[in-house]
Amino acid sequence: MKLIIGLGNPGEEYKKTRHNVGFLTVDAIASNFQFSIFNFQSIFNAQISNGIHENQKIILVKPQTFMNESGKAVRAIMDYYKINISDIIVVHDDLDITLGKYKIIRDRTSAGHKGVQSIIDHLGTKDFQRIRIGIKIEDQKSPTEKFVLEKFGKDEMKAIDEVMEKIVSEISELFQ
Repeated sequence: MKLIIGLGNPGEEYKKTRHNVGFLTVDAIASNFQFSIFNFQSIFNAQISNGIHENQKIILVKPQTFMNESGKAVRAIMDYYKINISDIIVVHDDLDITLGKYKIIRDRTSAGHKGVQSIIDHLGTKDFQRIRIGIKIEDQKSPTEKFVLEKFGKDEMKAIDEVMEKIVSEISELFQ
């Protein structure tokens, strides 16, 4: 069993914002692989979707704890399903990576990302796989806290859609 966690903030006002690119990505995975619709499960305080891809059960997660407390939901799900740390992937936005790019890493610090730090704190390790999706733009004028909560522009969303397509096509390889 594999677990893919998309980070973001719950609520309509945060939909399609830069900080919610993790939610957008797990939505794309669920849609592409025809997984179940996301349902809120109060035991985890998370929206959950699941399905089978290449004979592997995958659980998709959108914590509903707000970004800075994501680790609570992730820990609860891992404990309930007895999922190993090697079987999780966390998908999140990254201001250090240019829009339209992404990086796959493992065993790195949070680099200031509070959602990732919450997961590190609740799991007691940073040794898990992450997909860092770039949201950095050249002419960012807003302070960081405001910028990440702004909605993507039309051209920016096109770049994000292209990145998500690449990630969806690599899902099988990520768990090898």
